[in-house]
Amino acid sequence: MIRQLVRSYVLLVAVAIALFTVPVAFTLTDQLRGDTRSAVLREAHAMALLLGDGRAASCQALEEMAGAYDDEIQVTRTASCAADLPRPAADAALTRALEEGTPTTNWGSSFIWGPELEVTVPAHAAGTDRVVGAVRVVYSTDEMTGRLWQIWGFRAILAVLVLGVAALLGVAVARRLTRPLRQLNDMASKFSDGDLTARSPVTGPPETQTLARTLNQGAERLDTLIAAQRIFVADASHQLRTPLTALRLSLDNIADGVDDEFVREDVEQATAEVVRMSRLVSGLLVLARAEAKVAAAEPLPLLDIVRERLAVWRPAADERGVTIALGGSADGRPSVLASPGHLDQMLDNVLSNALEVSPDGGTITVRVEPRGDVVGVSVLDEGPGMSDAEKSRAFDRFWRGQGLTGKSGSGLGLAVVKQLATDDGGTVALTDAPGRGLCVTITLRASHRGGG
Repeated sequence: MIRQLVRSYVLLVAVAIALFTVPVAFTLTDQLRGDTRSAVLREAHAMALLLGDGRAASCQALEEMAGAYDDEIQVTRTASCAADLPRPAADAALTRALEEGTPTTNWGSSFIWGPELEVTVPAHAAGTDRVVGAVRVVYSTDEMTGRLWQIWGFRAILAVLVLGVAALLGVAVARRLTRPLRQLNDMASKFSDGDLTARSPVTGPPETQTLARTLNQGAERLDTLIAAQRIFVADASHQLRTPLTALRLSLDNIADGVDDEFVREDVEQATAEVVRMSRLVSGLLVLARAEAKVAAAEPLPLLDIVRERLAVWRPAADERGVTIALGGSADGRPSVLASPGHLDQMLDNVLSNALEVSPDGGTITVRVEPRGDVVGVSVLDEGPGMSDAEKSRAFDRFWRGQGLTGKSGSGLGLAVVKQLATDDGGTVALTDAPGRGLCVTITLRASHRGGG
């Protein structure tokens, strides 16, 4: 928008300069032509009078005048005055002067003028209208061309300078006019990044002030509603955990005291559903806390946390005959910027999903790879993988893929991972693992303080 405003402003100034400068330049050019023609005609008529007079003194004065004249002077020979000057070539202008007694002017070009101006005037006998000869003045237009360049060049340079100043002023004015819109755009960008506390200053014209107030009020309302929603989800999740735990204990007690296989099977199904609901409630609580952004990112030892989480998950993997291996090209002790507990939760969710889809006897590979200002943690499994359509929905809340081997998933795992990674300024990507399976890559900002 700034460029469009500047272009429009410069174009307006250019049109104004053209309307006021070009006509003046054309007027000065015409004036230069007219003044030059009049001066040359005046000199030519004076020489023609001397040629027509025919006396020796006049002829001598003609030669002296022609000698003092810088340009070429040509005269026809007459019986009374055979001045020692070049004779003009016979042409239409000379014929018209001798036969019709009419002076002619030839600029040598139809565009402004040529290299020379030729003025041919008849010479009349003293005291009569009888034409006795002609005088031709060949005037070089080099000086006129120089004056022409001065006229147009000065105005062209002035126009360029004015347009340059206009462009600078246009940029300043355009930036000032669009500042409220840029502030509104900054607010919208922060909103799209999840910062619901962003507000726009109420500045600029009345229209943008009204728009800023409206957006700020809407943002305030939205922030309040979302904050209330998060508090409700967190409170509800927290309150539900206690009765669900109590319900599970009761079901376990019932199962211990029942001998009927059918009743025991029903109790086990009910217990499985309670367990699944407990995981769902825990996931909602984690997600609500993640969205609250209550912790600030700080440098954390990446490899230490990864090894700790792998040690926690290896017993569960051993029961399935699944191997968890740590690989990658990390040297020393790389650190990442993350909120305390976030990286643990992200790794737990990704490893849980990987273990659930891994076949018995499979391998889960965890790779740590520094990449300049970021560090990537990739978890590769040998499960069925995901199609492109499934990858596009994998981060949606409560969405569960078709490749899970169990039914205990809540559909919140990857949604929590993405929220936590985004809060810490990182990203999460899903790609196909080499050969078969899924590769989940968590990328976090590297911390160069305390790194190896």
